[in-house]
Amino acid sequence: MLSKSCNQHIFSRHAESADIAVVEGVMGLFDGYDGKSEAGSTAQMAKWLNLPVLLAVNAKSMARSAAAVVQGFEKFDPDLRFSGVIFNQLGSSRHLNYLKDALSGHVHMPCLGGMLKNPDIAIPERHLGLLTLQDHPLSPEAINRLADFIESSVDMDALLAGFSDIDAGPETAPSPRPPQSGKVKIGVAMDQAFCFYYPDNLDALTAAGAELVPFSPVADSRLPKGLGGIYLGGGYPELHAEKLAENSRLRSQVLAFSLKGMPIYAECGGLMYLCRELTDMDGRIHPMTGCFSFSTRMLQRLKTLGYREITLKSDTILGQAGQKIRGHEFHYSEIIPPAEVPGVYAVTSRFDETKVEEGFQVNNTLGSYIHLHFSSQPKAAAAFVQACLAYQNP
Repeated sequence: MLSKSCNQHIFSRHAESADIAVVEGVMGLFDGYDGKSEAGSTAQMAKWLNLPVLLAVNAKSMARSAAAVVQGFEKFDPDLRFSGVIFNQLGSSRHLNYLKDALSGHVHMPCLGGMLKNPDIAIPERHLGLLTLQDHPLSPEAINRLADFIESSVDMDALLAGFSDIDAGPETAPSPRPPQSGKVKIGVAMDQAFCFYYPDNLDALTAAGAELVPFSPVADSRLPKGLGGIYLGGGYPELHAEKLAENSRLRSQVLAFSLKGMPIYAECGGLMYLCRELTDMDGRIHPMTGCFSFSTRMLQRLKTLGYREITLKSDTILGQAGQKIRGHEFHYSEIIPPAEVPGVYAVTSRFDETKVEEGFQVNNTLGSYIHLHFSSQPKAAAAFVQACLAYQNP
């Protein structure tokens, strides 16, 4: 979603005061935009940030073949640096010794340890992935157990000794933001139902002049006072639909502010909350805010997944027509009936496919299934803050 220089800047900014920086890879090491290049992969990010890779290999039901797997990863891209390999899902300590013997003489990276199968530390999953911190909090005791498990399974001294001082390359300053004309309070939905936000988005809003005020559509009876705008992120409104529906007072407030022209921006789960109704996976229908005339329903299968680039077809609370912003889409729900509100996003997928109408704006309320990353278009956060200021100070 972001350029090389933007990623380097974000990493450098956050790593500047850290003793150790960890970047979690997603999917396989070389999986990315397509099968022809490294674009969008963990391997590309490691090279952009000049970081070594700690390879994690699931060794369940594997013996000497694991050495061929590790050797393949090591030789696939000679420009990639590895700090070592850790095996996961081991059957016994004897299993680990077998794997170490298999690696000997065939790979250069050291084996830094192996973790035995341990169902007690597994994190439960659901339709959108792992349970979140809000629904599956880790107690201090659980965190200590995890730390003990890692220290007993991994040669931490060897791992840390393989790290060097961080050099993410030339740090490029972000694009200058428009001058601030004052502070404005923006309510940010934060609870079990709405918990997915890119932290960079929140940072960008703050840098553009916003004072972010958290609130809970599930538990709060009223919106925070003095708001100039609302940001509803993604999450799991379908799992908390009954409580969201019961909180009619707050739903009514959101609708009233929408009708008055308050800037309201919503993504995925937030979009579902702004619709007329939400049908959950059991077929039960729950009233939502009604800011949009259409409804949403949950599906038993994945509806869509992938990176997106949007071009604003008209002026919105996120910017002017013609501006491009990148993001990601991942959901198990769909809009019903087809939205009668014309979409203000022209959407392109990674395969250059033009998708259906997206980005629905009524009054100053804008909702979409796409989680936009404001760092891909620095003017977006500033535009939203300016829209909130204009509403607050007409």
